[in-house]
Amino acid sequence: MYQPKLNDTIVAISTAAGHGGIGIIRLSGKKALSIADKMFLGKSKSKPSQFKTHTVHYGNIVVRRASSVVRKINNKTQGAPRTTQDEIVDEILLTVMRAPKSYTCEDIVEISSHGGLIPMRAILRIAIDYGARLAEPGEFTKRAYLNGRIDLTQAEAVLDIINSQTDAFLKVSLNQLKGELTTELELIRETLMSIYTHLEAIVNFPEDEVDPASQKELLRKLKGEQEKIAALLKTADQGKVLKEGIRVVICGKPNVGKSSLLNVLLKEPRAIVTDIAGTTRDTIEETAQIKGIPFQLVDTAGILEPRDLVEKEAVKRSHIYIESADLILFVIDSSRALAKEDFDLIDKIQKNNVLVVVNKCDLKTKFEKKKMSPLLQVKKFVEVSALKKIGLKELEDAIVENVWHGKVVDTPRLLVSNLRHIESLQKADRALLKAVDVVSRDQPFELASEEIKAAVNHLDQITGKNVDADLIDKIFMEFCIGK
Repeated sequence: MYQPKLNDTIVAISTAAGHGGIGIIRLSGKKALSIADKMFLGKSKSKPSQFKTHTVHYGNIVVRRASSVVRKINNKTQGAPRTTQDEIVDEILLTVMRAPKSYTCEDIVEISSHGGLIPMRAILRIAIDYGARLAEPGEFTKRAYLNGRIDLTQAEAVLDIINSQTDAFLKVSLNQLKGELTTELELIRETLMSIYTHLEAIVNFPEDEVDPASQKELLRKLKGEQEKIAALLKTADQGKVLKEGIRVVICGKPNVGKSSLLNVLLKEPRAIVTDIAGTTRDTIEETAQIKGIPFQLVDTAGILEPRDLVEKEAVKRSHIYIESADLILFVIDSSRALAKEDFDLIDKIQKNNVLVVVNKCDLKTKFEKKKMSPLLQVKKFVEVSALKKIGLKELEDAIVENVWHGKVVDTPRLLVSNLRHIESLQKADRALLKAVDVVSRDQPFELASEEIKAAVNHLDQITGKNVDADLIDKIFMEFCIGK
């Protein structure tokens, strides 16, 4: 098992950079309390090392500076004995959490100071001067993992909670933080190890005949565990959607209302809207939440024939976004008949996942669906008026239907969203399928036991029982400093 310098006492600012009402500086390690003793001056004159665990105390962070008492004797200056003065750095609340009942299972001191970089950095510098080391990214959570408070899936859930873009994914992450994925994997692991032990006994004692009924029961259990892993993998698409979001690109010829559509989906005036064709000269990308699903909405420039280098670059970017889109909202102006520009865009997007949005439905219709349907093979058209806010619910429903395939966003249940977990589950699934095949075809059982052992190793990689130092470092380097 990878062991960093756990004897060091670490310190970091745990709140985001910038101005705020409160900032938190966190200390963790064997010297956390003794360092706090040197920094903290409370009204009761008691030291943090004397405080009870999980208590909060009011006082000041002070820096002790030496000063010379100078006196003159016979018009000569002599230095008197040096004394100390306490210079107040900030007024704070200090919280003590003693090991092992803390986030890291170590002594933790949290200093709640005034927000802002100046007071927080001053406190940070003092802690470092008194012997703490600046924490590495994610080192507090890494210590929680290495000290056995949480497993690796729970540690990764902490990062997912911090990065959650929607309420739905926050619930998924909280479920994982509670250990639901680990619990499920441990149950599968326990059964697989029982099957492995049984098979090893058969291999090691070949003189004992294998009862056909016992072999059949063994195969049933093995299939059952493989099916549980397959069921977890079926949730991966929904989990990744909730975590990473869906890139939706809005495209169409100039002046069809793309920017207006972006604004109403965002529910704020993000893009400039005018009657002048080509107002949007660059792509605009914003995040929106529609029915609990995160979307990256991209408004592309409607310019097809660039007039200068700026517009040429805008068209280039639009093409890149279109090629990488999960869903394209192809916007048509219902008040105008299809033109050459529309057909040119149809040629570019016909291989993509396309939803046709017929805008300006409040005006007299000149658009003919029958001319477009054979070209894009689209059966459903959503009619809206971005200006009048007509049909927006139907559009949102159609977008969610397209990416969620009509399923309800079900977050209380367990979803797999982490790519590392998905890859390990896929490897475990393949190994168990091979084991099932070996047992069902009555091949040598040692082949099956090896596949089961491999599957268990893949599950252990997810929870952190079987993981190398490089992977641990890679996972925690994604965290911010202070978490």
